[in-house]
Amino acid sequence: MIERYSTPDMQRLWSEAERYRAWLEVELAATEAWERLGEVPAGTTAELRRAAQARPLDEEFAVRVATLEAQTRHDIVAFTRALTERLGEAARFVHYGLTSTDVVDTAQNLVLGRALATVLADLATVRERLLELAQRYRHTPCIGRTHGIHAEPMTFGLKFLNFAAAFGRDAERLRRAKAGIEVAMLSGSVGTYAHVPPQVEAAVASALGLTPDPVTNQTVARDRHAEVMAALAILGTSIERVALEIRHLQRTEVREAQEGFARGQTGSSSMPHKKNPIASENLTGVARVMRANLQAALENVALWHERDISHSAAERIILPDSTTLAAYALRRLASVLAGLVVYPERMGENLDALKGLVYSQRVLHLLIEAGMSREAAYGLVQRASLRCWETGEHLRDLLAVEPGLPLSPAELAAAFDPAWYLRFVDRIFQANGL
Repeated sequence: MIERYSTPDMQRLWSEAERYRAWLEVELAATEAWERLGEVPAGTTAELRRAAQARPLDEEFAVRVATLEAQTRHDIVAFTRALTERLGEAARFVHYGLTSTDVVDTAQNLVLGRALATVLADLATVRERLLELAQRYRHTPCIGRTHGIHAEPMTFGLKFLNFAAAFGRDAERLRRAKAGIEVAMLSGSVGTYAHVPPQVEAAVASALGLTPDPVTNQTVARDRHAEVMAALAILGTSIERVALEIRHLQRTEVREAQEGFARGQTGSSSMPHKKNPIASENLTGVARVMRANLQAALENVALWHERDISHSAAERIILPDSTTLAAYALRRLASVLAGLVVYPERMGENLDALKGLVYSQRVLHLLIEAGMSREAAYGLVQRASLRCWETGEHLRDLLAVEPGLPLSPAELAAAFDPAWYLRFVDRIFQANGL
């Protein structure tokens, strides 16, 4: 991921040096398992761990691997040679019985699980902030919109409660995907365990906090990775959904909420008055990349026979990029939510901007309850509504002069009370544990 959208922790996690440290974790866990089986001399793993602690696999080591790979054209071969140089003679037992993908896939799953743990923590922060806003504006009336058009009264807090519920589902999806990807595979060249018994795989999985993959060929099946990428892509849509709402609310004609504007910030190089929803627009763009990366993950599922490496190049890009973008986007969204500026007075103005038209359904139902047929009642309300659109007169006043209106002035006035629409808001919050 480019520097602009990276986070320090994700940069470290997906660095080349960290990649090799994860490979070493897998290799040493396997060596230790072989040692327990009596196939490797006792004390070998301890010796290797001491050597690795004395000379950790750092950026210098990563450079050395790259130099060797330029000769070998094989990353694991370059890695094991560099490891022998760094850790000494005992390193000859590293990679015993294994094939490259045993190490690469298991280590990648290990790192991916750690990345997803970071994303889940950031997601929890966003959800907390959404719930805070939901509670704060639980009873703040605003206009609900369908098709971008004023519909009926709701509360501003309900918007955020709805968003928070979606992020809760995102968390469930990510946890399932994380459990699905946290598998170890050390089954050998075509998955038969011919050169490495299942006990080694089980021991490595236990040491690394993973689960043995019950059946593989020479790769972990990529539907597991596609599930991770799908969960991240859907998370991106949830991020975009909030961002898009903020962008709409910040429009001059709406002006019900806006991103915070820091001291010294500028909105335009040419127009000094501008305050633009730049963070929300940025998050919309980021979400597009997160969705686009899913396509490559889906295409990675079908590989030739027991293995090819057509998935490898794509994964070196999409796995770091999507997890990093998720962490970046969630942190930026959390910042936007923390600094969100809200204008309840403007919500009140917008609530009555259409001169009572948003109460048309309530009037319709009252007329039906008063004895009119649905067709007659609908025709009456629509006739008055269309006149309201044309003249700007209040719908209540237009209805009041309709001949034969079966409602008293008090009953008609009650139809235009927004509180009636909001009477179940607390029940909705209670159903969501609030």
